[in-house]
Amino acid sequence: MAREILAHNPPALARPVGFSHGYEARGGRVLFLAGQVATDAQGRVVGAGDVVAQFRQVCENLRALLASAGGQMTDVVKLTIHVLDVDDYKKHLREIGGVYREHFGKHFPAMTLLGVRDLFDREAGCLIEIDGVAVLP
Repeated sequence: MAREILAHNPPALARPVGFSHGYEARGGRVLFLAGQVATDAQGRVVGAGDVVAQFRQVCENLRALLASAGGQMTDVVKLTIHVLDVDDYKKHLREIGGVYREHFGKHFPAMTLLGVRDLFDREAGCLIEIDGVAVLP
């Protein structure tokens, strides 16, 4: 069976902007994406104090992870975004949206944004962590 992923945005729910309410996956391989933070290949935090720069690095890390399994960003069906400061994230939403489109184009997986009290790598300067699920061909 060939892989097929279909967005579900029923008219009974509010029109989603920047995300999809759900995805159905048929066929394919499932890749679970562990929480990625804004570290480079040497483990150094990129963009200390800058949620936009950190979002960009996290997207690059997700892209590398997907590529290692033969996938791409449009294979992602679910993302969970954990941030230390929701207000700061919202303040930079336009810039974050631009970075998002650079990496995902017009692909909008099911998404959740959570404000969290702490992250494992907070002491290193991480402001954001993103995990997810992808369905690969």
